[in-house]
Amino acid sequence: MPGDPPRPLRLALVQFRPEKAKVDANLERVRTAISDHAGQTDLLVFPEACLSGYFLQGGVGEVARAAEDVASALGAPPRDAPDVVLGFFESWRRRIYNSALLLTPRGDAWVVAHVHRKLFLPTYGVFDEARFVEAGTEVRTVDTRHGRIGLLVCEDAWHGLTATILALHGAELIVVPSASPVRDFRPDEAERPGNLVRWDRLGRGIAEEHGVFVAVAQLVGSEGGKVFAGGSQVFGPDGELIADGGLHEEAVVSARLGGEAVARARADTPLLADLEHALPHLRRALDGGSSVPFGSPAALPAAVSGLRGAGPGTATPARRVSGSASGPEPDVPVEELLRLDLDLVEDTLVRFLRDEVVERRGFERAVVGVSGGVDSAVTLALACRAIGAGNVHGFRLPYRTSSAESLEHAEAILEQTGAQARTIDISDAVDGYADTYEPDASGLRRGNLMARTRAIVLFDQSAKLRALPLGTGNKSERLLGYYTWHADDSPPINPLGDLFKTQVWALARHLGVPAEIVEKPATADLVEGVTDESEMGVRYADADPILYWLTRGWTPKELVDAGFDASAVEVTARRLGSTHWKRERPTVAMLSSTAIGEYYLRPVDY
Repeated sequence: MPGDPPRPLRLALVQFRPEKAKVDANLERVRTAISDHAGQTDLLVFPEACLSGYFLQGGVGEVARAAEDVASALGAPPRDAPDVVLGFFESWRRRIYNSALLLTPRGDAWVVAHVHRKLFLPTYGVFDEARFVEAGTEVRTVDTRHGRIGLLVCEDAWHGLTATILALHGAELIVVPSASPVRDFRPDEAERPGNLVRWDRLGRGIAEEHGVFVAVAQLVGSEGGKVFAGGSQVFGPDGELIADGGLHEEAVVSARLGGEAVARARADTPLLADLEHALPHLRRALDGGSSVPFGSPAALPAAVSGLRGAGPGTATPARRVSGSASGPEPDVPVEELLRLDLDLVEDTLVRFLRDEVVERRGFERAVVGVSGGVDSAVTLALACRAIGAGNVHGFRLPYRTSSAESLEHAEAILEQTGAQARTIDISDAVDGYADTYEPDASGLRRGNLMARTRAIVLFDQSAKLRALPLGTGNKSERLLGYYTWHADDSPPINPLGDLFKTQVWALARHLGVPAEIVEKPATADLVEGVTDESEMGVRYADADPILYWLTRGWTPKELVDAGFDASAVEVTARRLGSTHWKRERPTVAMLSSTAIGEYYLRPVDY
């Protein structure tokens, strides 16, 4: 009837786990989802890069499609089909973009209503997007049969101006396809990883500032160790959370968006109207109200620009802000500094193993070398939770000098988890070489022989069982270089490699690993009577906080000046700085412009 308010927009976000680089298969799943939502949904939204997966490196050209080709590949729209937004790598004018596509059904075909090409391409941390795709140059709204909306892609929304432009151009709904890999598991009330906590703030802030609905659709699944946890959300124009997709599972997040909510929010908090009034003045400032270029020290007040000095007593650089508001403090207990949301970590690692072992690589079984130490015990426990104890084969691989205690502890965790257990003594294999050809080999060399022989056995058993080997090395060992190259580090999947040793101990207690395994001194059990800490010359409780700050850009001198033990800092920094080679692939002389891993780049799961 005349004067009736418009029908609420029926929105659905699809938390989607794409098959890596299989565009046709993913298009088929999109087509099925569209059919399932016909007549029930007005706007169906899929995440960033949903047709291929996100981490493609140099493979983007092989999966990129023209927008019109995507529309054609979806076939004829079903009756009462929704409009569709999906993220994909786009081929346009002989260039490749990370784009969001809006399709609307018209008769027996899909029509390309709008393409937004991602402007802000991250090149920090795990990201190197600008190397492989072009940056877009436009931000604009589009009129649809359901109202005026705007599209952004992931990091576009991290820059406030993009959403502001869309709101000023009349958007009442901003849709953000995203692919945000999880990181940072500090405990907080949100019970979400740190990247999603940031997305909570972003979505809420955009909605509340501009009086718009905000919908963020996230990927799920694991891509070469980078885990996408989902967490799709819809926010109302008052900043309130309307719908949440939860973590890790494929899901559909549904919400009904009433247009009258926008009017009420803008009447209550007329920030957008205030901005429209001030915009002419702000434009003058942007267009040259100052003759000083943006970003130069002279453009800043003297009190601020003075902080950029490098002398004693000046403010610490911005790189140091992450991780702690106060900076390094040696009196903070390591358990507090490195505290984790252990429920969330357990859930993430279990799903990571399930996804990487079964879904991505097609294995039904896994093998783990079980030493009797805490790292292998935790890996075994996680693997059994992920794919079932009957599918996990734990191998005790003793040498003749291995301690009886290690064998007992290995047996204890194998019994507790219910994993398939087998013992293979490696003494004859090691001694056959050493005694015959190198009888004078040092203890260190024999220890390395043991470690590499164990790796050989595990890989052979994996071939026999058609099982994937799992690594057990922790972050502390990796950063300190305390492992045997091409032995401990050789399995293709490792759930613990980004956890400090003290965090592994905490996770072990959380998982119920027997106390005698958790509490005993850590040892590789390669040389009788030698522990990790005695051989390295530093305790994990001392090294882990130092490593934490060194990897965040603080220098050894600054840590000593802050009060950390000088000897522990020296040992830790020296080991960290001298072992980078152990954390990289073998060094190959680069002779061509197609050098593998330098120019020819493909992710491990491509």
